[in-house]
Amino acid sequence: MDTFTGIPAAASVFYAELENNNNRDWWLAHKDAYDAVVRLPLEALLAELAPVFGPAKLFRPYRDVRFSLDKSPYKTAQGAFVSNHEGVGFYLQVSADGLLVGGGFHSSSPAHLARYRSAVDAPASGEALVRVTGTLSESGFSIEGQRLKTVPCGFPRGHPRAELLKHKTLSASRQLGLPEWLDTGRARDEVARHWEQLRPLVDWVIRYAAP
Repeated sequence: MDTFTGIPAAASVFYAELENNNNRDWWLAHKDAYDAVVRLPLEALLAELAPVFGPAKLFRPYRDVRFSLDKSPYKTAQGAFVSNHEGVGFYLQVSADGLLVGGGFHSSSPAHLARYRSAVDAPASGEALVRVTGTLSESGFSIEGQRLKTVPCGFPRGHPRAELLKHKTLSASRQLGLPEWLDTGRARDEVARHWEQLRPLVDWVIRYAAP
């Protein structure tokens, strides 16, 4: 595996052009560019972060269009998920907007959801999550995830952690854009620093909500 030297600015240019040329002919003509400025740099980055954060999965660039009205064949962002527990871990994405980092859980299996809601309901673990998400918000992260419109059945509408109970999945992300360090080896340290900020959320999910 090559040493990571940064994510080229050309990666964002590639996705900006793909947004306007999302078809097979354009992709095949630019597949070598995708490999050079997107896939290989991200594989090198994730390999160097793996000893600390765990193994990574680089998502396929192809969209599943079977049940979508949008038949564009290619994703307009390259994502990767780093996880030691099913559905829980750290996220990385490169697109025309630059670099995005995130973390949390995306599994909404009945067992996972039941444990999550029970942990949010319990005073000690629930307040711990309030502190974790509050710190992340103050640090510039957006708290996200699939949410119900109302508090789920079995919990009072006036629950002190009603907003967290509405979540079916829970994550936090931060759009870093195109910082001056992106195309240098420093990008590895910056991704690691942001993932460490997200670690309390990931650890909370693993401790209290993972099946």
